[in-house]
Amino acid sequence: MTVASIKVVFLLSKDPVADHGGDVELSRLVIGLAADSCDVSAICLSQEPPGTVQTDLVPGGMTLVRVAKTGVQPVRLLFDTLRTGRSLTHARFDSDALVAAISAATADVFVAEHSYMAESFLRSTQVGRARLVVNTHVSESLVWRATRGLLGRQQEGRLLRDELRVARAADAVGTYDAEEAEFYRANGVPSARWLDLTLPPATQVPVESTPRRLVLMGTRDWPPNQEAFLTALRLWPRIAAGIDGAELCIIGAKKSGKPGGRNGDPVYPDGVRDLGFVDDLGGFLATCRAMIAPISTGGGVRVKILDAARMGLPVVGTTAAVGSLSQLLELGTHDDDEDFVAACRSLLLDVEQARSAGERLYALNRGFWEQRRPHRAVSALLG
Repeated sequence: MTVASIKVVFLLSKDPVADHGGDVELSRLVIGLAADSCDVSAICLSQEPPGTVQTDLVPGGMTLVRVAKTGVQPVRLLFDTLRTGRSLTHARFDSDALVAAISAATADVFVAEHSYMAESFLRSTQVGRARLVVNTHVSESLVWRATRGLLGRQQEGRLLRDELRVARAADAVGTYDAEEAEFYRANGVPSARWLDLTLPPATQVPVESTPRRLVLMGTRDWPPNQEAFLTALRLWPRIAAGIDGAELCIIGAKKSGKPGGRNGDPVYPDGVRDLGFVDDLGGFLATCRAMIAPISTGGGVRVKILDAARMGLPVVGTTAAVGSLSQLLELGTHDDDEDFVAACRSLLLDVEQARSAGERLYALNRGFWEQRRPHRAVSALLG
């Protein structure tokens, strides 16, 4: 069988046409890279009417099978977790309708985008007939521990067991974090590999022409982003002290309910603007000197960092924000408050330093695409 003849079906928890978000963007990227050498299609959970549609996600079009994404059914979910011992997440995304759609598909390889999307495959008639590849995105144990309080801590162990069970059942496992791949290999999954993906180059930011403006991006319903937002507000007076025209712009939806805590919005220091969504994100980022990411809890894919790299926008980030991209994109990390503040001030005050950092980042990202490094990473994962 030649690589070009391989039929690959992606299993998605979100609709790649109707939904948005960092994980959806990366799934679209992987699908596009796979389409470079394989015949691709997808099955997704969707709020759109069930059925088969043709999409333009890849050149020449792609078939997308939509399976109804039902709401949480607490009684059924509780019964399932008690009966099987699975975590709530892995039970939640397993459904008879999804099993049926997978069993009816024709493919050589099925790619589960997120570990829990492999559950229905493992109950389908494809087991033993087709290869299973799992692209983890981010460990749900990390997500639940960071976002679900006591319930999250209770579920963390079950999620880890589920993720290891699925990984050991798969023919290949890809991660967006090198340390996560090492974890799987140390726990009986020798096929686990880090997918060192980057995004295709975009128009380069003219850093040398930008005002003294920093940008913080992220939807704040995700607790690590809300935490980073509050950290940025706390550090901003020290970052901006004595710098004429210094400005911090916040992009992304506020936290639902009371975004700043019990008393509503926080107090914004002078020079901070909370913009929410912007109509032309690329155009706005082209007016910024650098992106900041004071994240304390991280993991998986760092889409914001990849977006900055594709545009040549300098980044000041913590280890949790940058992750394995620190080695891929040669990014320094700044975990101490004083170090973080100093790095931000340096870029605001020294436009030549900022220009050089942006050009280096842009050249690295462009080089990866010219060398087809992301394409090779996906091809190797699919085998």
